[in-house]
Amino acid sequence: MDLEEVHICVYLLNRKVFLYMVPNVSAVVYRAGALVKAMRPHHWVKNVVVLAAPLFALALDLGSLLRVGWAFVAFSMTASAFYLINDVRDIEEDRKHPVKQHRPIAAGLVPIPLALGTAAVLLGAGLLGSYVVAPWLALSIGMYAFIQAGYNLGLKEQPIIDIMVIAGGFVLRALGGAAAAGVPASGWFILCIGLLAFFLGIEKRKAELREVGEEEKTRSVLQEYSLSWLRRMESVVTASALMSYALWTLEGADTPWMLATLPCVSYAIFRYQYLSEVGEAETPEKILVSDFGIVVATILWGVTSFTILIFTGVY
Repeated sequence: MDLEEVHICVYLLNRKVFLYMVPNVSAVVYRAGALVKAMRPHHWVKNVVVLAAPLFALALDLGSLLRVGWAFVAFSMTASAFYLINDVRDIEEDRKHPVKQHRPIAAGLVPIPLALGTAAVLLGAGLLGSYVVAPWLALSIGMYAFIQAGYNLGLKEQPIIDIMVIAGGFVLRALGGAAAAGVPASGWFILCIGLLAFFLGIEKRKAELREVGEEEKTRSVLQEYSLSWLRRMESVVTASALMSYALWTLEGADTPWMLATLPCVSYAIFRYQYLSEVGEAETPEKILVSDFGIVVATILWGVTSFTILIFTGVY
């Protein structure tokens, strides 16, 4: 075999190896993308709640923001771990849902062992990293993981309790942010966060019922709910949330002028109710950052709050 023939053989061999590797590399990249999608990064916006306590306490120095940033990452990893676990457990139910059947695990794009292994790594990293930053943050994340485990093991099938668990998750996020920043969390603050989160949970269930219909309930807990019952719950929680926020502005805030922000909060809540009525509130993590009315109300709330704090000498 002369040198030219050797070059031809090497070329053909390399081309064969390349053609073999390309589809395999593509498959790995595609599966990795499906795994990231299964972790639901668009839900991480819920973890912005960790900023609430340091924002209200005006603890906005670089060190606090970096610690709160890690709290955001840790809660995101923990939440994604339980999304993976939940999708594995609900794989059969999700395949019957008109939307959830397209989730990567339900669609067979992510193998169950890969999903569970990734969940274990995310849980461990979130807890250990948080303990290094602040032990109380690790405790908040540990409690969050505990109630999420209970949720996956059966609490999500218990009416009212399932919504309370969702609300509790938001409260723990807020407490975790306070722990990371080293600021206190008042009772009024916790009450407002809890009631607003409970409100979002009710609206989510309403939207789910409207999505699949009251006669065709793919999620087992939806069999215990009805739109009329959820509306009664909604009226009580909405009034309580608005009243608790109003009382916080008068009793818990640094200045009673914060009462001027109540219209922004009221509009955002009632706007979200409207979206729920037309069946667009099943994914609050998307609505809260995409609906023009809610985004404008949030911006106005922020501008009004800081204007009040600056002119009253609080900031």
